[in-house]
Amino acid sequence: MTLSRLFMPLSCCARSRFSLAATLALGVVIGLAHAGGASSGAYASPLRAGDTSIADITEKVLPSVVNVSTTTTSSRRGPSLFDPFFNDPRSPGYDRPGPRQGQSLGSGVIVSADGLVLTNSHVIADAEDIRVSLSDGRELSASVVGADPKSDLAVLRLEGDLGRLRPIRIGSASELRLGEIVLAIGNPFGVGQTVTMGIVSAKGRSGMGIVDYEDFIQTDAAINPGNSGGALVNMKGELVGINTAILSRTGGYQGIGFAIPTDMATPIMESLIRDGKVDRGFLGVNIETVTRELAATEGMPDVRGVLVTRVIDQSPAARAGLEVGDIITRIDDKETRTAAHVVNAVGMAGSGKRVELRVLRDGHSHTIRVLLGDLDRARRE
Repeated sequence: MTLSRLFMPLSCCARSRFSLAATLALGVVIGLAHAGGASSGAYASPLRAGDTSIADITEKVLPSVVNVSTTTTSSRRGPSLFDPFFNDPRSPGYDRPGPRQGQSLGSGVIVSADGLVLTNSHVIADAEDIRVSLSDGRELSASVVGADPKSDLAVLRLEGDLGRLRPIRIGSASELRLGEIVLAIGNPFGVGQTVTMGIVSAKGRSGMGIVDYEDFIQTDAAINPGNSGGALVNMKGELVGINTAILSRTGGYQGIGFAIPTDMATPIMESLIRDGKVDRGFLGVNIETVTRELAATEGMPDVRGVLVTRVIDQSPAARAGLEVGDIITRIDDKETRTAAHVVNAVGMAGSGKRVELRVLRDGHSHTIRVLLGDLDRARRE
């Protein structure tokens, strides 16, 4: 079994899989100021002095986490899609045409008092009807504000009589420490809201092949199918991640789960709220992480960075003078140790933004300033 087949999105009956882009003609995410819709209203009550137990934190956060149920209609023919009996040509329903409905269950997090919910894109992919169940037992319909499959994030808007909602407080995932205790809250296997506890096992996980843009928090908090879009919460009761995928040979929890950190999720969420989509920049290169093996094989200096293996003609990189064989060591003030680091660092810039690359060429350090293009436009052209 290959590594890529071990990763599973966490929505029950999830209908889609993800793969890493074959080349890195770099698409990037724009960082925006806080959107008014995501920051308005009263948040879940802050923890008081002495409110340090798991039960205290759970009580504060649970009203902010919701269950998401979607209905889709398949265009595939025949009941054989759901019942193998109808594969028999002698069956009266054999190859009977007509749409068939399917359901998917996941989770989400309330991020504003006026009804915005952050979840995973794959939870609501192809959904024709979305229902959101709140912790107080109410069920509301929801519409999609925007979805970004490249990062597996989506924003929903609750509809109807919202009453008093409890948006979660959003913390900074960058402040997490390895070994720090976290809680995972969601709707595993559709059984209802569930809280599990674990630690932060690793940060900055990338190259997993789950989605195009990765910077995952790894945790051993028990998360299972149905947890997609649910909250990863620190011991201050703050959202630090959106649970997204697990590494599993069985389809169930095996101690390795991944969450999108809030430092990545927040600007994407705000872009979806403001524009309904995510604006991504375009650099126009293929790159490869410089490993010890690669450095030894190619006779490169012992340096950590990212090797440029191709520069696309007429791209921003080409116009700026980037060359094949250049080793990118920094982007602005960020060190670039892996290809994924380059994708994510440039990703926080966006189209029309100038970035400063520090490159090593023929043993000498150079500074190259690049005006990023628009990824969507580059792909259309």
